[in-house]
Amino acid sequence: MTSLLEVAGLKVAFNGTSVVDGVSFTLERGECLALVGESGSGKSVTTRTLVGLPGYGARVHADRLRFDGTDVTGFTDRTWRRVRGARIGFVLQDAMASLDPLRPVGREIADPLALHTTMNRAARAARVRELLDSVGVPEPEVRAAQYPHQLSGGLRQRALIASAIACEPELLLADEPTTALDATVALQVLDLLGSLKGNHSGLLVVSHDLAVVARLADRVAVMKSGRIVETGTTDAVLQDPQHPYTKALLAAVPSAHAKGTRLSAVERPAASASVQDPNPASEPDGKPVLAAVGLRKSFPGPDGVARVAVKDVSLTLRAGETLGIVGESGSGKSTTARLLLGMETPDAGEVLVDGTAWTALTPEQRRAHRRRLQIVYQDPLSSFDPRYTVDRVIGEALGVAGYPRGARRRDRTVELLEMVALDAGYLRRRPLELSGGQRQRVAIARALAAEPEVIVCDEPVSALDVSVQAQILDLLADLQERLRVAYLFISHDLGVVYHASDRVMVMRDGTVLESGDVRNVFTDPQHDYTRELLAAIPRLTTRAAPPPTPLGV
Repeated sequence: MTSLLEVAGLKVAFNGTSVVDGVSFTLERGECLALVGESGSGKSVTTRTLVGLPGYGARVHADRLRFDGTDVTGFTDRTWRRVRGARIGFVLQDAMASLDPLRPVGREIADPLALHTTMNRAARAARVRELLDSVGVPEPEVRAAQYPHQLSGGLRQRALIASAIACEPELLLADEPTTALDATVALQVLDLLGSLKGNHSGLLVVSHDLAVVARLADRVAVMKSGRIVETGTTDAVLQDPQHPYTKALLAAVPSAHAKGTRLSAVERPAASASVQDPNPASEPDGKPVLAAVGLRKSFPGPDGVARVAVKDVSLTLRAGETLGIVGESGSGKSTTARLLLGMETPDAGEVLVDGTAWTALTPEQRRAHRRRLQIVYQDPLSSFDPRYTVDRVIGEALGVAGYPRGARRRDRTVELLEMVALDAGYLRRRPLELSGGQRQRVAIARALAAEPEVIVCDEPVSALDVSVQAQILDLLADLQERLRVAYLFISHDLGVVYHASDRVMVMRDGTVLESGDVRNVFTDPQHDYTRELLAAIPRLTTRAAPPPTPLGV
């Protein structure tokens, strides 16, 4: 039988620089092949090329590139438009950039149905609701009427997946399909994607999450510098890796036995005397630098009904401590963070910074306190002005912190870059000239510019491949040890939260269900929902690692 997808000698270059160099593989019907590797390895470019979207200025050559026996190298744009969406579905990583911000998500999902089927309007609307429900979107009728910016990151990603599978394509290409999803919804999506591998269809998934790969893929191809360096069955590659690069990827995965140790091979950066804390402390102590008492916040929905996003949330955070917050998309994690940062006003309750209530401060007084609290976002690219250089990105933050223009500000900018293991050579670069890991380091340096007591880390590593994720987690730990900064660490990745946190708070429907020491909560959960979250984590076992724990690794 003809292979569903045949790739041989695929090469893709931009401006004479090769980014995919001689990639070859096949995908059979009923099979899932995973491409894994670091950012810049060529896996996403490979995937986009397979649907005729290699990128502007790309030069593509392939000895053989066939879909269902048909040579696609000669496809015109018009031919590709007939194939994409109907026979080949494509799920991109960045749902916010993929969904039209001016249209409700329901219309986005209905588009392929209108283009490739004969369904009438009522049938399409019913199918949209069915698709949203199948990927775990609550209240699908309400969500279909909302715009992308009104949805959480996880809900946006689920809507994008629903759009890609609307016409039940024979080949589904999924580029980091579960990056923004919490454990329980990721499990639903993985099961859904796995069910799409029928006798006549196949799945090609790109992922940096090796535990996801272990659950979903039949075969794995490991990419590095545009080439496949190792390939084989999933069990063979993950349990007995042969290539040093594959071994390094597996060693970087956060796990129970790795807590308290460094995940990356990158050496701890040396600190200059001007940025070292004279009395570094690894243990939290003293009075809370941040506290919340009885926070409550509601928002009106598109149907005019107010929905409670945060209900009676209380917490404390001390210097040098990391508090993790976990829960499904829509559980209230990010709204809680916005309340703590003063970006939203609570309907009830109060936030205290060093014992002073936010609500008792005038706007001017609040601005003076705000520098004590900084944030590192999931997607630093969206929080940077793309026209700014790194020098200006950090320099503006230093200006707000009171550093005058000139040599002193520039010297401090270089110091901050060195603190995050970058150097002065990055000053003139713009965000698009940086890798994902480098952008996140710049985001951390910008947050440190105001010398904050608390940094809110909102999904700071979810968009990074496993080796870069390991470097950023190690960096955050190093900075905390030196500066005694406190972290509020929000993530859907329970393995990352376990590795990074001292205490953890489990949220659902705006309420705190369970909290306590992270080891106690994760190894002996008391609430059924916490047990459900832990049970949903994809499991990764290797010969070099101990047997699985409740963390799933």
